[in-house]
Amino acid sequence: MISEYKHFPEYKKIIGIDEAGRGPIAGPVVVAAVILPKKSNIQGLNDSKKLTAKKRAELYKKIVSCAIHYEYRVIEHTIIDEINILQATFMGMKELLLPHLTSPFLALIDGPYLPKKEHEKDFELVMKSIVKGDSTYNCIAAASIVAKVVRDSIMDNYHEKYPQYDFIHNKGYPTRKHKEALAKFGICPIHRRSFAPIKEIFKQQC
Repeated sequence: MISEYKHFPEYKKIIGIDEAGRGPIAGPVVVAAVILPKKSNIQGLNDSKKLTAKKRAELYKKIVSCAIHYEYRVIEHTIIDEINILQATFMGMKELLLPHLTSPFLALIDGPYLPKKEHEKDFELVMKSIVKGDSTYNCIAAASIVAKVVRDSIMDNYHEKYPQYDFIHNKGYPTRKHKEALAKFGICPIHRRSFAPIKEIFKQQC
């Protein structure tokens, strides 16, 4: 992992942005933003998917205790179905970036895409898309961990309400056990109706 301030020393503050939950067929997508201090020394930061749940929890506590700023947005499955997962992710990013648009900061966003920038001429905030950014820069990795920990907690709570789908283990991803539960019980209120195989099951239930 690399300190973002090493590669972009001209910026006093750099915001890392990442999401968790683009691939599941149930539950929300969570987008997080983190600004770490220049001299932050959190050991073990990495793409949240490469870490154990225990390690993510440990790092989450360190991130929120030392971050200059951290924030997240939860975009519910109903919004995902209405505008699609990419636009839902962009919605979360835009909300997180809005307070910083007139600041001379840098936003490093994980992935190949940037959210649509309206009134671009009024922006001072510079945005850069970084493919595999959560495995490259500390601030994006931190955002990845925050988003993942928050989303996993949401799905754990949904497990209490819908235990037959095993959300506590699959977090809404289409595992074999999850698909077997769908075949047996049909869909529940938090399934994404615009996603396969939910779309077909939903049509059959209507």
